[in-house]
Amino acid sequence: MRNHMLVMARGPGQGYIGQGLGIADVLAAIYFHELRWSPENLTDPNRDRFLLSTGHYSIALWAALAEAGIFPLEELPTYGADDSRLQMSTLDTTPGVEIIGGSLGHGLGQGVGMALGLRLQNSSARIFCELSDGELQEGSTWEAAMAGSNFRLDNLVALIDCNGIQADGAIVIDIEPVADKWRAFGWQVQEIDGNDMAAVVAALEQARATEGRPHAIVLRTKPGKGVPTLEQREKAHFVRVEPEEWDALILELEGQP
Repeated sequence: MRNHMLVMARGPGQGYIGQGLGIADVLAAIYFHELRWSPENLTDPNRDRFLLSTGHYSIALWAALAEAGIFPLEELPTYGADDSRLQMSTLDTTPGVEIIGGSLGHGLGQGVGMALGLRLQNSSARIFCELSDGELQEGSTWEAAMAGSNFRLDNLVALIDCNGIQADGAIVIDIEPVADKWRAFGWQVQEIDGNDMAAVVAALEQARATEGRPHAIVLRTKPGKGVPTLEQREKAHFVRVEPEEWDALILELEGQP
């Protein structure tokens, strides 16, 4: 999946590569271990739903959906191009996309509504909602967290990507301790290394066993994970790479264990 992201971003020479590489392990675990869904039936009413609240993380979602066979790998280089299905922020016209993300702070509220609706329908389907640490500065996120706890939505899992960056650099409004805040809102909480695949899988399995309240997994991730040059970039929110640099970045990724 990380290789897919480099292929995508190489086309326009830029993109939200840092966040995508950082959350790749989480999406791989979600789509290829945890999610009950069928790539052949994307409208199955009993499917689990993955909601990408941070629409600009779309590069990671496209990589996962392409790996799952939703669209051909040959389409990846069209990332960000005019008329492409693979835009730099999510579109609900792209197969496999559950919500339009990007206006930060709204994903969890939609997740709460979906989870409540599924429960009223006696469905066993679950909602997995990704959101970012930057979104924790949005009041709507905490309103949704309060509602999820109030309705005891144990079919809802929040995946909180804590990578420490926002548009202009490091987060400057202190949001710690993140895990304790979610516990205070009545959620069952785990805090893990989001770049440790085994830890992510184990956390998802533990979340599956939670009853009577929603579950939050605080994921500590590293922007640019897997490509040392990108890991070291201070401005990692939106990355532009010069044409002559791409081959070296791909070699760095291929050289990782």
